[in-house]
Amino acid sequence: MAVSAMAGIPALKDLYGDLKRRMDQAVATFQSQLGSTRTGRASAHMLDAIKVDYYGTPTPVSQMAQVSTPEAQLILIQPYDPSIVKEIEKAIQASDLGFNPQTDGKIIRIPVPPMTEERRRDVVKHLNKVLEEHRTAVRNVRRDGNDALKKLAKDKKISEDEEKRAMEDVQKMTDEEIRKMEEMCKRKEAEVMQV
Repeated sequence: MAVSAMAGIPALKDLYGDLKRRMDQAVATFQSQLGSTRTGRASAHMLDAIKVDYYGTPTPVSQMAQVSTPEAQLILIQPYDPSIVKEIEKAIQASDLGFNPQTDGKIIRIPVPPMTEERRRDVVKHLNKVLEEHRTAVRNVRRDGNDALKKLAKDKKISEDEEKRAMEDVQKMTDEEIRKMEEMCKRKEAEVMQV
């Protein structure tokens, strides 16, 4: 994306930076949710959303154990503290991922069964729902930016031409961020539907 006209106007520089940061954050959140979405292959990121009660603090599994995928259909969890194996196992069973962990007291093995066609379709529906939520988040950032631009123009801090150009820049930025998320979603959908 070309350098924004907003970045060159002192009154708009901070606003541009803030809008860009907030939109990028929405994209990054979407990307992390895609990473934790289940496909037909095992991935350590599948467990990112699972939190284990560790001394009263909900802690991600990845901070309590080494998580690896030695095989395409297996996730291996080696807790740093062997006394929390049962808590990790309970948290995985309580999650909506549908995994059945097996433990030998030190290591937790999670077989990842192949997904059915129906489950794949459900995952794609879920991906599209998450995409729409994040599109809305980006659009809300655009709305906030446009409101701020209108206020600056009303207060005579920027001209009407600068307001118009800045609004066009905000729209371009919004379109670019949404396009990035849609491309990520398409790639993930293809990965999910691949048998």
